[in-house]
This record gives sequence, C-alpha cells and structure tokens, in this order.
Amino acid sequence: MMNKLHGIIFAYLSNPDLRELTQNRNTCSIPYGGRYRVIDFMLSNMVNAGMSDVGLIVDANYQSLLDHVGSGKDWDLSRKHGGLRILPPFGYSGRREGVYRGRMDALAGVRSYLQYIRQDYVVLAGGDLAVNLPLNDIFEAHMRNDADITAVCTSRPLGSPKNCDYFTIGAGGRITDVLVHPPIAQGCESLEVYILSKQLLLSLVDHCAAHNIPSFSTGVLQGMVGQLKICPYVFDGYAARLQSVAGYFARSMDLLDPAVRADLFAPERPVRTKDRSDPSTYYGPEAKSINSLVADGCIIEGEVENSILFRGVRVEKGAKVSGCVLMQGTTIQAGAVLKYAITDKNVRVNPGRMLMGHNTYPLSIAKNEIV
Repeated sequence: MMNKLHGIIFAYLSNPDLRELTQNRNTCSIPYGGRYRVIDFMLSNMVNAGMSDVGLIVDANYQSLLDHVGSGKDWDLSRKHGGLRILPPFGYSGRREGVYRGRMDALAGVRSYLQYIRQDYVVLAGGDLAVNLPLNDIFEAHMRNDADITAVCTSRPLGSPKNCDYFTIGAGGRITDVLVHPPIAQGCESLEVYILSKQLLLSLVDHCAAHNIPSFSTGVLQGMVGQLKICPYVFDGYAARLQSVAGYFARSMDLLDPAVRADLFAPERPVRTKDRSDPSTYYGPEAKSINSLVADGCIIEGEVENSILFRGVRVEKGAKVSGCVLMQGTTIQAGAVLKYAITDKNVRVNPGRMLMGHNTYPLSIAKNEIV
C-alpha cells in the first residue's frame, strides 16, 4: 500500500525569528537533539512509511542541508530510480526575485518534477517540524474517509498564532473553516502535513499558478474548503515547532524529559540521521554530568547540568555549563561559566568568562564566534 505514496518536503524556509541559528542555514538544517537536524524527522517519517521517492524543494542558503542529506544513503534513499531528489528553483519562468512566496509558488516551480511522479498519492510536509508521525495510519484514514485532502493537526497548541493555521472541525468529521495566521489560536492547529492524490495536486498547482495564488493555506484550504472534502487527522503526540530562538531553546529543553524522548524517538519508527563514527565521550576524574543529553565524541572535564551537548563538544576543567544547548565543536574553556545559552557550531568561550541568558530569553552565539 505504501508504495502508493510520494514525499515532497518544503525545505526552503528560513525563519528570521531564529536569528543567529539561520545565518548560515535554513530552518530545516538546524541541529536539534544532540545529533540530529530538524529535516531528519520528516525524512524518517516518510522512509518509515515505506516511501522510496522523496523530493526536497530548496531555495537559497541550502549548502548546509546538502552537506547533511548528501545522496540520501543514511535514509536508504540513494537509489538508481527515484530515491532522494533535491529540487532547486532553476528554470522556473514564473519565478520572481527572492524566495518562494508560498507553497503553491514552490510547487509551480517544480511542476515538471510533479508530472513524472510514479505514485498515485503525495504527502506534502514542511521540513521544519520535529515530530514522529504514523504516516501509514494517516494514509489509511485518508483512504477510509474518501477524502480529497487529509490535513494533520493537533489539539495542543504549539506555535505562535501569527505563524500557524487553525482548523474548525464540523459535524461529519470534515474541516469547515480555516484560519490563517489569526491573532489568537482557535480550534486545531495545523501541522502542515497533507495527503492528496497526484492528480488533484497537479490540478491545484495549475489553478493557483493561473490565478497568481502563492499560498496553499489561503488558496487551497481556505479558498476551497466548501468544494473539497478536507478531513482532519488529529495527532496529539509530541511535536516541536522551531519558530524563534526562545522556542528552539524551550523545545530543546523538552528533550530532557524521558516521556518526550520516548514519544519523539519511538523505537518502532526510528529517526535516522547522517552517520558519523565518533569515539565515545570522555569524562575526566572531576567531571559531573546531571540530567543532560551528551552525544559521542565529547570531552567533559568540568560540570554539565540540564544541557544538550552535540558531538565533539569540550568542557574544560573548572568550567560550568547549565541549561545550555552546545552545538558541534563548541569549546568551553577552563573556569568559564555558561547559563541559558545556545552556542552554534565551533564557538569558543574563553577561560574564566561568565555568560548568562534567561530561561525565557536565552543567549545565542553565532557560528565560529570566539567570546
């Protein structure tokens, strides 16, 4: 049944509210959870549902994403026919300067790719959501409901309303109203994952291109809610939306809760990532590590508490790290104290420095900085 599905991931968004975290990359390739990138979750969802063909729609600033996904080998998507395809915006005649204005704009940009999809059904999803979805069950519900579009949503509000869509579910289990970026949250929040047939998708892309409608939310969901049978699939498991620096920090700290980890890294649907063979982490004789996630290849000689350390992080003797997210290659030198901070890759904090953010407003240090 699953070879009927084709995955399209929108991997072109770069949220300006993420400031330093998206200076050198787009939102999908932000490191998350000690050894993953955000894109890993949606790629893994699709592979776990038996999909063998996935297209990544990219725009600007995608070098970091390409370095990470490569040929797709780590997700078993490196194939002679199909597999993982990177879809840059080349040769799109309707393209204006700057990034895509919305999902329908992006789909119009890769229409020639959509035309030759081998499967009957398509899953459209954002690459900036960390969630472990049972896509098999969602597809079965789509077929059972005889829906035109199945929209995955949650009854637990996650994001800020100015960046989210909300559904009103009426009698008969259909979506009857769609609110796009309202001032306050109402109804079920969209996770922006949709299943529909390839034929319907092509006709919607052509309709929206002809009417200069760039947005899927306003053009398709809101504009056609009366004409199409749009059914919700309510998923109330853990999902992380990364829409601001404070939001990224809060969602990272969620992972220190074992219940959240069990939900997001469900063993029956493993999350895959780029394979790296690092040595085990070394803990010095005076090292302390309390309630923290520590990846391979770290050297810890100081104290680490309530923190997430990516591969290759070094915490020297006498250094104290509390409530922090330290990305790959960060070095906290002897005697430095760091609280409520996010360090991007290869940051160095000099000896004896004291840096403190706040739980609700963490300090964010850009890639390769020396503080």
